[in-house]
Amino acid sequence: MKSQIVEELVGRKQPVAVETSTVSSLIPPKAAIEKLKKAARDCRACPLWKSGTQTVFGDGSPMAQVVFVGEQPGNDEDQAGKPFVGPAGRLLNEALAEAGIDRTKVYVTNAVKHFKWVLKGKRRIHKKPNAREIAACHPWLKAELEVLKPRLLVCLGATAAQALLGKDFKVSRQRGQLTESNFAPNAMATVHPSSILRIPDAEKRRTEMKRFIIDLRKIAKVIHGLE
Repeated sequence: MKSQIVEELVGRKQPVAVETSTVSSLIPPKAAIEKLKKAARDCRACPLWKSGTQTVFGDGSPMAQVVFVGEQPGNDEDQAGKPFVGPAGRLLNEALAEAGIDRTKVYVTNAVKHFKWVLKGKRRIHKKPNAREIAACHPWLKAELEVLKPRLLVCLGATAAQALLGKDFKVSRQRGQLTESNFAPNAMATVHPSSILRIPDAEKRRTEMKRFIIDLRKIAKVIHGLE
């Protein structure tokens, strides 16, 4: 089946062939989050299930009005089976606390549910998912958001932003700006916390952390307006 999702997300002239029937047959109708999570364990819509330890579905309050979406699980998440539990997750938790956002009241997930990696020495290093893999996972992300019905959607990084806000969305230019999405009445994008961790210079890293917290404080104001 040729996927329009890929064409819309990455703007290629020719759509990439993606087998989505496997996902469609797995997604139970009108399912709660836990049922979706269980069904996703058997997903074989793209080759990443072969290298990932397990499907890493979203996690958090099923009543959350705010959903944070990242790119994909990392090594720690792949082993734990939960999103944002590694270094990037700890940085996110620190920034959320600094911004006044209660981590226990939000839901976190990823655009891609399996860990894509390359081996460097003894370490499994993150590798960016391609258009086919993003498209293959999109039905799961869509199903999550349709169940949660968030009032605020926060995209962490370019992969999530382009998957949910359109292929032309540029985080570098539009971060921190309130916009709309097909999945929520309010949406905003900022950087992925892992991008901060990758900055080698300590001073620049501190500066980017401050910018990240400023974005999250804007999100906190929107949250307070929803309460």
